[in-house]
Amino acid sequence: MEHLLNDQVKALQISGIRKFFNMVSDKQDIVSLTIGQPDIPTPEHVKHAGIQAIQRNHTTYTHNAGMLPLRQAIADFARGKYKLSYNPQTEVIVTVGASQAIDITLRTIVENGDEVILPSPVYPGYEPLIRMAGGTPVHVDTRTNNFKLTRDLIEQHITDHTKCIILPYPSNPTGMTLTKQELQEIANLLADKEIFVLADEIYSELVYEQEHTSIGTFPQVKDKTIVINGLSKSHSMTGWRIGYLMCPEWLSQHILKVHQYNVSCATSISQHAALAALTEGRQDPVEMRQQYKQRRDYVYDRLLDMGLDVTKPDGAFYFFIGIQLGDISSFDLALKLVEEAKLALVPGDAFSAGGQGYLRLSYAYDLPTLEEALNRLETFLANYQ
Repeated sequence: MEHLLNDQVKALQISGIRKFFNMVSDKQDIVSLTIGQPDIPTPEHVKHAGIQAIQRNHTTYTHNAGMLPLRQAIADFARGKYKLSYNPQTEVIVTVGASQAIDITLRTIVENGDEVILPSPVYPGYEPLIRMAGGTPVHVDTRTNNFKLTRDLIEQHITDHTKCIILPYPSNPTGMTLTKQELQEIANLLADKEIFVLADEIYSELVYEQEHTSIGTFPQVKDKTIVINGLSKSHSMTGWRIGYLMCPEWLSQHILKVHQYNVSCATSISQHAALAALTEGRQDPVEMRQQYKQRRDYVYDRLLDMGLDVTKPDGAFYFFIGIQLGDISSFDLALKLVEEAKLALVPGDAFSAGGQGYLRLSYAYDLPTLEEALNRLETFLANYQ
């Protein structure tokens, strides 16, 4: 009876990141830098808040949009840190991770025949959601533009069918982000256009040399912008599954309907933990960021010493490394690296066709692990010089 299934679902593929991780996870003596999973534990005070929530029987449904104290904390954090202004009662929705926030947003704004512009290479989680909503992803090659989807590139790809532009910065897989000036230019371009902006800012707390700027702060596009964020990366809470979205009330009231019928509400226990993270744990991301920056600088120096094609990332915890050995595909190169060097990096083509010729390295691992991994990479490359 498989022929009766939804064709869009049958056409989907498992994420290339997970597919490759699953292929190598049972191999012996592998050093794996594949998953974007912080190696730093969830802060103790956050875990304690979750435990207390259970002990105090805070295990029932919450408001569909999330507990009001948590929505207030999100709004306060966004205003204080990023100068974003949203009403916690009507313009903030707590979601099951940022992924669900992206899903319900796209299902609300995208219809059959709509086009959604996004950079390439890009995190593979967007395209399936666009397609399941009936839209068509329009990948824009950013490799010759420092991996940035800027005004000029966007303008070249806007058509009468463009419904949304996705700005996933800081970027997975490249670690690059957009400057305030670059965002200003995009905002000016879109000011008089009926095009939504989905700003996925899940790595906003992991920006190193500059302050993160949200496109939601520009008044000319605020009414058409959905800002998505969460606590997975900032507070090492990936398994707690708490994300959130912020947008104008006229739009949030419709997204909330999709959210309600999708999950009812985010888990109450995790919401209490998230409240502690955003009120008591304002410094938690600062300490994590310092560790990631140290690791980034170490990895960058090592990669440069190997003579590799690499751009120093502005944020997140990834390097997108240009490595080409003849005509071999990124996927086959990653397999060869596993077989010959016992090192696992994610093939770049997992991030759309624009990732061909690259490998993604996650430095969300301790320095001894990174050192061993880079030693193996250096030895591997020396054998092909």
